[in-house]
Amino acid sequence: MKKSHMLIMILCCLIPIVGLAAVYIFKLPLNAVVFGAMILFCPIAMFFMMKSMLQDHNPGSPTASSPSCHSETTEVVAKEK
Repeated sequence: MKKSHMLIMILCCLIPIVGLAAVYIFKLPLNAVVFGAMILFCPIAMFFMMKSMLQDHNPGSPTASSPSCHSETTEVVAKEK
């Protein structure tokens, strides 16, 4: 397993534990914490989604040699002509 994957796995395990500890230590209302997490989740997910999509379409990226999702459509259009 790559070190970057291990780091992501550790962070994904520690963030909820730290969040729950903060709720109990600072006596924060749980519904406010969940609401704040939902608000933050959307832009963070969008950032990572856009980052992965841009890597797939950049000619210099390591995954550029793999076929994209649009190559099949291009072949079908070319065969119809």
